[in-house]
Amino acid sequence: MLKALIFDFDGLILDTETPEYHVWQTIYREYGFELPHDEWGRIIGGYGISNFDAANHLSLLSQGRLDSASLRARHQLESHALIHAQPILPGVMDIIHEAKRLGLKLAIASSSPHFWVDKHAQRLNIFHYFDVVVCADDVGIGRTKPNPDLFLLALNQLKVPKEAAVVLEDSPNGVKAANRAGIFVVAVPNPVTSTLQFNGANRIVKSLADLSIPDLLNTVQ
Repeated sequence: MLKALIFDFDGLILDTETPEYHVWQTIYREYGFELPHDEWGRIIGGYGISNFDAANHLSLLSQGRLDSASLRARHQLESHALIHAQPILPGVMDIIHEAKRLGLKLAIASSSPHFWVDKHAQRLNIFHYFDVVVCADDVGIGRTKPNPDLFLLALNQLKVPKEAAVVLEDSPNGVKAANRAGIFVVAVPNPVTSTLQFNGANRIVKSLADLSIPDLLNTVQ
C-alpha cells in the first residue's frame, strides 16, 4: 500500500538544470568550444559517477587562458538569476495537494545541499508540505545519487518501508539510486535530461501533470 512519495528537487520540482546547462553552453560557445552534453549528463542528479567540472574543463580547453574561478562565478551569477525566475514545474502542486488529501507522507531527497534546497523550497512556499527533507549534507561525501543513501535515509526518517514508497526523479542518476534502494521509481525527464537513457525506471512520464496518485495507488500494492 502506498504511504509516501519521495521527490527529487532540481529538475523535478524546480527546473534549475536547464538554466545551468544553457548558461554553460553559452559561455563555452563564446570562446569557440562546445559543452560536452554526455559528460554533463553524467553529473545531473549527483556526482557519484563523474567528477566533471565545466569551469575546470573549459579552462583546460583554453590552455589556461580562462580562469576557472572567474568562469564559475560568472556562471553562478547568470544561472541563479534565471533560476529565480523559474516557476514550479507543471503538475507538482497537484501531486502534492492530492497526496496530502490522501494522507501520504512526502519527502525531498536531493543531491544538492540544504542551503540550496531549503532556500528555494521556502521561497516557493512549498517547504512546509514535506515531512522530511534529505540533502547531500546528510550523507557521506561522495554518497549522493546514484548511491542509494539519500533514499534509504528518507525512508528511515519517514518510517516507511521501501515497498510502500514511490520515488519521482528527473535524472538517470536518481533512477539508479532508487533502483539500488529497491524503491519503485517514476522518471520525469526535463528538457536537459530528456535525451539521456532512463534504464531501470518503472514508469516514464513527460510531466508530473501526466501522473495521478490513483495511477500510483494501483501500481504500488
